[in-house]
Amino acid sequence: MTHIRKLLTGTALATAAIFAQGAFAQGAAQPGAEAPTAMPSAAPAMAPAMAPSQAPAAAGLSQPAPQDLSAAQSADPLVQKRNADATANAEYRSAKKSAKAEYNSTKKQAKSQYKSQVKDAKINHKADQQANKSEMMDQMSGQSAQQPGGEAQQ
Repeated sequence: MTHIRKLLTGTALATAAIFAQGAFAQGAAQPGAEAPTAMPSAAPAMAPAMAPSQAPAAAGLSQPAPQDLSAAQSADPLVQKRNADATANAEYRSAKKSAKAEYNSTKKQAKSQYKSQVKDAKINHKADQQANKSEMMDQMSGQSAQQPGGEAQQ
């Protein structure tokens, strides 16, 4: 909340300064014209009443682009530590992201390999069952053919 308040105050002051500079430049360029004294005092009164999104647009200004605060080198050890921590965190996140992607690809490959092994095992099991069944049928048909025409039962 205090950050927003600081931004609004800064925007209001900047708007007031721009209006004052523009009014002063117009007054100096036109010596016979009436000097606008009400404009600089009215601009600060109007600026806080405007919504935050309207303040820069109403003044004809665009909002400044976000700046990379870690670009400037400072002698302050806390700032240096903060910048070092930020770069270390960025490196850690990128390494973690790449490791996770590698893990997921390995996991996906292992899963597909496992599924193919299970599928092959099912096919082999069915083939073994069919072979055992046909062998058993052959044995039973061979025994039944030998019994009636073969030995006599006692």
